[in-house]
Amino acid sequence: MDDLGDTAFPEPGDVADPATLLLRLLDFYRATAVRKVGSLRADQVRRSWVPTAWTPLELLSHLAHMEQRWIVWGFLGEEVPDPWGDETDDRWHVPQDVSVDDVVALLRATGDRTRQVLADHPLTETGAVGGRFAADPPTLASIGFHVLQEYARHVGHLDIATELAGGHTGE
Repeated sequence: MDDLGDTAFPEPGDVADPATLLLRLLDFYRATAVRKVGSLRADQVRRSWVPTAWTPLELLSHLAHMEQRWIVWGFLGEEVPDPWGDETDDRWHVPQDVSVDDVVALLRATGDRTRQVLADHPLTETGAVGGRFAADPPTLASIGFHVLQEYARHVGHLDIATELAGGHTGE
């Protein structure tokens, strides 16, 4: 479940290239989120542990869809079957027939696309018009660092939920 790329946290000074650093941090946070959800029992991943009512599986699904929305639909301008598939009635939702493995597979596939995009495009390149952006799309750097802050913030949220559930905490 953890083969989502290099998961060693890049220490300051370890990497000089911003694209490489961004990629390594995204890989680290993706793998950390999967490890945290994977440390919970099946009945714990679909239960809310916080007052805002999201579940660990819903948060993991949100991360997969969020990254896909920004990188594939946003930067690349490609169609995505259901870019808002992590939401129902303005809240995160994972249908009962969608398993943890299904969500991890989407996260893994999206991470593979992100790695390819970061290998093939400079951070200064502007995203495509169409898809998510009708006009004035941001640069890959702006998109990439937005995705990174989403991961960092939500992995922190997930740390609280998994601690309350008795699962894996910390990095």
